[in-house]
Amino acid sequence: QVQLVESGGGLVQTGGSLRLSCAASGTIFRFKSVGWYRQAPGKQRELVASISPGRLTTYADSVKGRFTISRDNAKNTVYLQMINLKPEDTAVYYCNTDKTPFWTWGQGTQVTVSS
Repeated sequence: QVQLVESGGGLVQTGGSLRLSCAASGTIFRFKSVGWYRQAPGKQRELVASISPGRLTTYADSVKGRFTISRDNAKNTVYLQMINLKPEDTAVYYCNTDKTPFWTWGQGTQVTVSS
């Protein structure tokens, strides 16, 4: 069973940057594609970026050019570098595998972008 711990969120102004981390337990983590998801109040959770074990990446159109996903398999950690943040990026961010069945969701990390 994979356990996920997200961190790195915070309050930033429009145009600011943050780097999120997703630390996982379990050796299977490094052999799976992993995604960063976000859920804003009143909205469904959405996948914003994913990375394969071989580091192929995909992004939602809304974050292309601003977010970069990366992974360090030796550390069982996936990162999300976010630049040029916008108020619409405000959400709780989670990581998980990018295909069902999902692992148990972590607590997420709150990102708040003020205008």
